[in-house]
Amino acid sequence: MNKADLSKQPSQVSAMFDQVSTHYDRTNAVMSVGNDVLWRVATTRTIDPHPGDRILDLAAGTGTSSAFLAKSGATVVAADFSPGMIEVGRKKYGRVRNMQFVEADATNLPFSDNEFDATTISFGLRNVVEPKKAIAEMFRVTKPGGHLVICEFSTPPNPVMKGLYDFYLKRVTPVLVKFSSSNPDAYDYLNDSIQAWPGQGELASWLRGAGWTEVKYRNLTGGIVALHRGTKPRG
Repeated sequence: MNKADLSKQPSQVSAMFDQVSTHYDRTNAVMSVGNDVLWRVATTRTIDPHPGDRILDLAAGTGTSSAFLAKSGATVVAADFSPGMIEVGRKKYGRVRNMQFVEADATNLPFSDNEFDATTISFGLRNVVEPKKAIAEMFRVTKPGGHLVICEFSTPPNPVMKGLYDFYLKRVTPVLVKFSSSNPDAYDYLNDSIQAWPGQGELASWLRGAGWTEVKYRNLTGGIVALHRGTKPRG
């Protein structure tokens, strides 16, 4: 079985997600204790999709979040660099007319400048070997006046909440994934990647450094997850 590490080599991470793709959605639901649905709803409301919009959902996995966005009538491109994830996604959502799957590297997107009304990535940015480069690429493909929305695991500001969350990751998560994942060892990487990921303020500074304006973030579930939002200037 493949387990990625914090070097985040693209081929290694892609292979890991290929191996967990079959039961990926089920494992997410179990590990988040059902909160994945609430996070998806909050992300969709922040994106605020409308009919006619063109939206890039990066690191889309099996396309569950993309299908959620497509219900608005927007055209959604579900992009991921794991062929296994895309294969599962096409089987699940291939009949959704206003949604398409594309294999893509977040640091070298196969899209034109200023192509999307909104760009989003959920629980995928921390898996990118060069996240700042991915943020710059998302800026490039987003239209002036368009938005970026990032939903990602973060750092609970309350020390008690953080302590409980650390305990959950280290002690509870390994037990849950044994019963729900097709590659339990791969989820050891989850704890490592969350612990190493920067806090809310630092990620916000990365967005500003890439040119995004009106950068804000909102904590969900006590800061276990944070929603970051930015706007591409019109001028």
